[in-house]
Amino acid sequence: MNRVYLILLFVAGVSVQSVGQTRSTGTPAAPQPRQATPTHPATQQPAAPANTAYSGSPSVRPIPESDMMYRRTVWRVIDLREKQNRPLYSVNHEVTKIIMDAVKRGELTVYKDDSLKKTMTPDEYRKTLVKPGEEIVETEEDRQARLEADKQLAQIEAAKRRQQGAKYVAPPPTESAAMGPIEYNPRDIKKLELKEDVIFDKKRSRMYYQINAVTLKVPNAVTGFDDVIGAFAYKDLEKVFRNHPQEAIWYNMQNNASHLNLADAFDLRMFGSYIKKVSNPNDDDLATIHGGSEQAILAAQRALEEMIEFEYSLWSY
Repeated sequence: MNRVYLILLFVAGVSVQSVGQTRSTGTPAAPQPRQATPTHPATQQPAAPANTAYSGSPSVRPIPESDMMYRRTVWRVIDLREKQNRPLYSVNHEVTKIIMDAVKRGELTVYKDDSLKKTMTPDEYRKTLVKPGEEIVETEEDRQARLEADKQLAQIEAAKRRQQGAKYVAPPPTESAAMGPIEYNPRDIKKLELKEDVIFDKKRSRMYYQINAVTLKVPNAVTGFDDVIGAFAYKDLEKVFRNHPQEAIWYNMQNNASHLNLADAFDLRMFGSYIKKVSNPNDDDLATIHGGSEQAILAAQRALEEMIEFEYSLWSY
């Protein structure tokens, strides 16, 4: 019974309190309408200028700097004429063809060098594809001859039109032969230059080879040096290789049923190369430092052995 009385008293007190609030205000307080938060149109970010550096890391799997115990930047040259690099250079599946076709489709950005700081315009890229000494220039004599030929053709067509009258059918328009320079084709490009970081990751306790840029180079028959066709961020190249698995293949000569994707081939280091330059204060290549190409070959081998020995020396048993 006591519990029942207590419940009744509590209900009565609540009712009296609510009635008093209603009398003091006259009417029950109406709920306040919720004010709408003003919305502002999203501001569109300005487009980046065309001639800018690559944003972000150009490698596929960048390693945080806090995890790096050792890092050296190395430039390697892949000579596609070597036997061990033939899988990268199979007919109609050349790695150079895959890259050049991707540029034509607009899937790749071309940079002037492997620093990836300045892009090439389409006109600049087309100029790099022109073979030296093979430019075709229309002289004034050639231009006059072409204009005279066009004039004679126009006179012949006019005479036919007068003779045949309404029965005359005009021939389809034909364009004159294009006068232009002779360009390199994918099989003319014989070398790839890789810029990569050799990093010892202290968190995973192993060495990693982090490719940052790939540069196409072609031998110049006039100067004797290699000309740069263009440089590409490896992260962009890896996307192209993955998006075109039927074309971007590493040719397996032992088993045609198990060709590899070019991205996997680069990850597995399935290519032959030699070291051209190791990072140094003067930014000189090994041939300049050691005074000749023969000494540079020996220096490249020593640099490779030093990096391997450094990794092995970190362990003690």
